[in-house]
Amino acid sequence: MADELAYVMITPYSLHKSRTGGIIGRLLSLTRLDLVGVHMYAPGDKWVDGYLDLLKRSDFDNPVRLQFIQYVNENLRRSNPLGLSNRCLVLLFKGENALNHLMDDVVGHASPKVEGHTVRGTYGDFQHTPDGQVKYFEPAVICGPDPATTREELEFFARTAATNGGIVESAVHFLPTAKNVQTELVILKPENFEKRSRRPGNIIDVFARTGLFIVGAKLLSMSVAQGEAFYAPLLDVFRDKLQFLIENTMRKRLAGAFDFGVPDAFYRAANRMLADLNAETEFARIVQYMTGVDPRKVKSEAERNRPGPVRCLALLYRGEDAIEKIRRWQGATNPDKAEAGTVRSDFGRDLMRNAAHASDSAASAERERKVIGMWSTEPEPEFKRTLDAFLAKP
Repeated sequence: MADELAYVMITPYSLHKSRTGGIIGRLLSLTRLDLVGVHMYAPGDKWVDGYLDLLKRSDFDNPVRLQFIQYVNENLRRSNPLGLSNRCLVLLFKGENALNHLMDDVVGHASPKVEGHTVRGTYGDFQHTPDGQVKYFEPAVICGPDPATTREELEFFARTAATNGGIVESAVHFLPTAKNVQTELVILKPENFEKRSRRPGNIIDVFARTGLFIVGAKLLSMSVAQGEAFYAPLLDVFRDKLQFLIENTMRKRLAGAFDFGVPDAFYRAANRMLADLNAETEFARIVQYMTGVDPRKVKSEAERNRPGPVRCLALLYRGEDAIEKIRRWQGATNPDKAEAGTVRSDFGRDLMRNAAHASDSAASAERERKVIGMWSTEPEPEFKRTLDAFLAKP
């Protein structure tokens, strides 16, 4: 059976209630599908009208289809009954029998009898009167209802990815008294996606303790060119800060190697001679880890700019003192020294595989966002290219 492409849209209410991490954790750990795209929308009324037109063509044998139509009409608009930001987060999943598998085994059906281990069983609310009338309906996520409608919806998402989504900083409003409102970049590193697990969702759940708003999301496969540009400032850091490692290694290896003591001047001179080589080696290691490609083996410009084989998830968080709040919950670079309960304490493995990157200043956030294409909404987002490539297949 050929692969299908399916989507899951996390609703504005779920995002507002900081259920995002829990939902993503369920989706990634319960599904056997591949996560192939992530994009945020903050749609205008015209977008909602277009989406509703597609929903209204779908399977009306489904007893809750009318509830979904009413829900979208009321809650995905910028002016909505709860007065919430209408941010939605769309995730794309690819694999065999993707639609049915997602609905039956992962998301769950919109019903009071839905099983508790599913996304809707935990995060959705469906209250009915004894005669079957709906009192309260919160589906937690929205999915494509059938193959034909889903394909039309995906085509619609592709057409509107740049005009109604991307970086949606303006979709979140703050009180006039709010001070130092910032947007912080967080990248969940490749080790979180090495196998199917709840890790990415659990990390997002820790960052939810900041009370900040997610205003951008991107499934990122860094190229070597991006990796080198992103980590360029570390070359000087490695050159200046890691010379002690050169000396420690030489002292250990040379201990007892001669019938005479090696003078300290030798180690100082060797440090200076090897500092650049050591920095370049450490730099290549981190670029290789974040891209899946050894930059020292890249032979052409085309190779340097080709997306690497490993994945990261980039997120933008916005709110007061966002940088300080995110870095506090991120924890120290060394997981062994990170405060208990922080991301790196709970999920880090070592200095490089420490679960998540977060920009250390507003200037760094701007520079890094520009490198990975998250400074402003791209004219043709990666999410759209992913959709277009799949939809082009017969």
